[in-house]
Amino acid sequence: MCGRSRESEAYDMNDHVTGPATEAFVAHRDLLFTVAYEMLGSAADAEDVLQETWLRWVKVDLAQVRDQRAYLVRITTRQALNRLRTLKRRKEAYVGPWLPEPLLTAPDVAEDVELSEHLSLALMFILETLSPAERAVFVLREVFDIGYDDIAAAIGKSPAAVRQLAYRARRHVDARRPRTPASPAEARAALRSFQVALMTGDLQGLLDVLAPDVVFVSDGGGLKLAAARPVTGADKVLRYMAGSLDKAGGTFTSEPTTVNGNPGLILRLDGVIDGVLAFRVENARVTGLYYVRNPEKLTRVESETFLTSR
Repeated sequence: MCGRSRESEAYDMNDHVTGPATEAFVAHRDLLFTVAYEMLGSAADAEDVLQETWLRWVKVDLAQVRDQRAYLVRITTRQALNRLRTLKRRKEAYVGPWLPEPLLTAPDVAEDVELSEHLSLALMFILETLSPAERAVFVLREVFDIGYDDIAAAIGKSPAAVRQLAYRARRHVDARRPRTPASPAEARAALRSFQVALMTGDLQGLLDVLAPDVVFVSDGGGLKLAAARPVTGADKVLRYMAGSLDKAGGTFTSEPTTVNGNPGLILRLDGVIDGVLAFRVENARVTGLYYVRNPEKLTRVESETFLTSR
């Protein structure tokens, strides 16, 4: 996707800098944001990383830069790795499970099957179990197809060490992600079945669409009620969701949307956003539910965020 975002324009206006440096940064801005977001799982932190990248980029002698895209990705990666250390401390003190910040994305992100898979909340939740270096290598290699030498320069390790990190990260992720991910059409069909059953109170309909070993993860951040740990099993998930709806009171409505390039639901309570529900679907049944209720993570679900792997 090549759409220019409002944030990229802000760098021009705030810093009053024009010329080749600005043009190069703006041209790659959406890619750099996607890299930072995929590494951090937080749009706010990704924006901070881009600001730090910009401040370093304008001091670079462009005459000495052979590949501007690679150089910018290198700066962004280094800043994101630094930010990951801060995030690690925040996550250790976080109340309950930590889920990535959901982003409302345009339909063309969903059309890029590989990118949408890597951006899914399900896969990004798995990436939280990697070390910072493993996550950086996995993201740069698997999502953005960056060469080993360039990754080595970005993270300050040898190409051989990067290959080892890539192997370990890929093996770890492959052991936990779906072996047969659903097509976009299958995912949308499962979501529709789930939505109808949820809104009509059809418990059997929900059981039919949920896999027996479905996992429900909710993130309230201590600000909203959420399960203290993942809930596993269709019966337990159903009971937890039914109980949560009863406790909430009021009128719930649901709105299909595209979250991180994948089908999802925005749930509203009495017209106010209560949370965003993302899905993992395998063999036409829901195997993972990821419900973000923390209001601090719901600022990007009513306007599109531009993401790209190019």
